[in-house]
This record gives sequence, C-alpha cells and structure tokens, in this order.
Amino acid sequence: MSEQTGSTPEVDQPDATTGEAVSGEVTDLPSTEEPQDETARQLAERTEDLQRVSAEYANYRRRVDRDRVVVVDQAAERFAGQLIPVVDDIERAREHGDLTGAFKVVADRVLGLLDGLGVTTFGTPGDPFDPALHEAVLHDTSPDVAVPTATTVLRPGFRRGERVLRTAMVGVSDPESPAAAAPTAEPEQGEQPTG
Repeated sequence: MSEQTGSTPEVDQPDATTGEAVSGEVTDLPSTEEPQDETARQLAERTEDLQRVSAEYANYRRRVDRDRVVVVDQAAERFAGQLIPVVDDIERAREHGDLTGAFKVVADRVLGLLDGLGVTTFGTPGDPFDPALHEAVLHDTSPDVAVPTATTVLRPGFRRGERVLRTAMVGVSDPESPAAAAPTAEPEQGEQPTG
C-alpha cells in the first residue's frame, strides 16, 4: 500500500492565462459559488413570498374596511327607515298643535337621531319634478310653471347622502302650453309647399 491517504491526486488543469494544460493538485475545497447562488435563490423566493403575503393582507384589510362601511351604512339606513313613520306622526302632531310638553322632548330626540344618521328631508313646493325623487299622485296644469313642478307636497322624502330612503309624495303641475313647440319643417328649395 502506498502512503497517499493524505494527498490528493494530481490532474492537468488549464492555465487561466494561456489555456494550456498545467499539472497541479486538485483540492477538496468546497465551491463558494454554488451555496451563494442557492442562498440568493432562497432569499429571492422568501422575499417574493413575503411580498405576496403583505399584498394579500393589505387587500384583505381594505376589503374588511370597505365591508365594514357598507354594513354600517345598511344598518343606519334600516334604522332610519324604521324611524320615518314615527317622524310622519310627529309632523302630523306638530300640524295639529299637539307637539307640547314631554312629547315635544321625545319628538326632538327622535328628529335628532335622524340628524345624527345624516338623514335629510327633501321635497318642497316649487321643486322641479324628478321621478327619481318624487312620487306624483296629483296632476294638473298651470300657467305659472315653465317645467313640470312639484307644487303640492303631501309627504316629504328622506335621503341619506345620495341614497333615497323614501320618495316625496307630491302633486305635479305641468305648463299649460308646451314651452317650445317643435317648428314646422320648412320646404326644401325647389319643392312646392303642399296645401
């Protein structure tokens, strides 16, 4: 047996500068490039995973916030919808002079609740008629209006922001004569008017 246990075999390796084979020993040193490439690849994968998880969490948080706002809006609109008939009763009592004493305090609190929810009333005499906002139950003509107009308000409407909770019940007056009658077509040149 030879005593080559601690030595490495000699191999011909190309010279880096000339490219010619040079005799030398091969060492068992680990290649430093492969582990660095593997580490860089793993780092890139982990970074992509972290970015994806961060983006998913941000989207989830935005979706939850948006859904929370929608749920709060729906709950406020449902609650306001249940208070609207009470407000109608309060207004009838006010018209008859019955809104006094303790009942007035309760009525003011109910109306304050609607104000706190951002609910406003609409529908006053003289508003231009809008079928998205008004429910026409009476109809007549008048020389005093130029466009269809809500002249009588039988029941006010309620809205919260841009959302209509209840349309206003109104009487509508149309103009007596059309504002701009379509002009009659003039005969083209060379044509004789028919008569």
